[in-house]
Amino acid sequence: MEISLPHRPDTQGYAHLLLTDVPLLDVRAPVEFAQGSLPAAHNQPLMTDDERATVGTCYKQYGQQAALALGQQLVSGATRERRIAAWQAWCKAHPHGYICCARGGLRSHIVQQWLHESGVDFPLVEGGYRALRQYALEASAALVSRPMLLISGNTGCGKTLLVRALAWGVDLEGIARHRGSSFGSMLAEQPSQASFENQLAVTLLQTSQAQGEHPNFSWVLEDEGAAIGSRHIPLPLRNQMQRADIIVINDPFERRLARLEDEYFRQMAAAFMGQQGEEAGWLAFADYLRHGLSAIRRRLGLENYLRLNAQLEQALVQHHRDNAPGAHLSWLAPLLRDYYDPMYHYQLGKKRQQIRFEGSYEEVQLWLVEHGVQ
Repeated sequence: MEISLPHRPDTQGYAHLLLTDVPLLDVRAPVEFAQGSLPAAHNQPLMTDDERATVGTCYKQYGQQAALALGQQLVSGATRERRIAAWQAWCKAHPHGYICCARGGLRSHIVQQWLHESGVDFPLVEGGYRALRQYALEASAALVSRPMLLISGNTGCGKTLLVRALAWGVDLEGIARHRGSSFGSMLAEQPSQASFENQLAVTLLQTSQAQGEHPNFSWVLEDEGAAIGSRHIPLPLRNQMQRADIIVINDPFERRLARLEDEYFRQMAAAFMGQQGEEAGWLAFADYLRHGLSAIRRRLGLENYLRLNAQLEQALVQHHRDNAPGAHLSWLAPLLRDYYDPMYHYQLGKKRQQIRFEGSYEEVQLWLVEHGVQ
């Protein structure tokens, strides 16, 4: 079946691929894709994990030619035809895409050749995923050397909301799919460390291109620790963050509680039930809260943990029975006051010399505008 597509050469145009989210037909094995992928990539492997492992063993024992012959045998007949048909459909749906494997070597060329034989000419990425990732990491390291501001503040003060509203804001927690606390898990799993780094690099590249040069250019990020959930902030960025100026949001306790009630209880309960159905979703939401509190039980001390856990269980009953997410404030308020706030003040106290301004959410917004931070 011949598919008419514009003829395009193979490419080393890594900047164009990353800046414009060009679709990538990633033909690596699923295990490789899971270990690290690019945001615009879609995995349709030449070989399954088991097939790849078998061919790899053959390569080590008998060499490349024997491994290639085995691969051709494993991916043949109806199996080969099904995979070619899937690649053809993807190419038709993404006529400006490229084929990509680990290094732009044998697998990309095999897929390209099989497609050609089936009537589809489609280009590949020279150097493959590894070259793209290397380019992304080098570009990211250069970009984070530019000026930077950190938004800090107690839990619930709206740091993430403010960062997301700014043109130069980089939402690290959104990229990591984690809100950075023991209750920070989201419904989607965190990306792999490599995928997190790749997405961060692409975000920096695309933001920089979209905004262009600006006299008061500053990245704006939330003040984070070394890790967000189980994902570590890349060292070049982490080093810059440790030196960056800090803007602190100081909002009233009750206002912070209202934000957290909406985000962690009303929105999260709705999200779980929307994804898993009402009954299973509610149970998953309850387990999410229990796990978050249990994760810090040693730091709380046994007596405090048992007291807060009992209040959490009571709040879950009331929330479910009366549709009252505010019931959780019975345990959240003391948790903030006695655990999270003291921990935040201790950490911020070590960086006092970096603070440039402190104020309410609105005062911080105004300060940023007055100083040309967009």
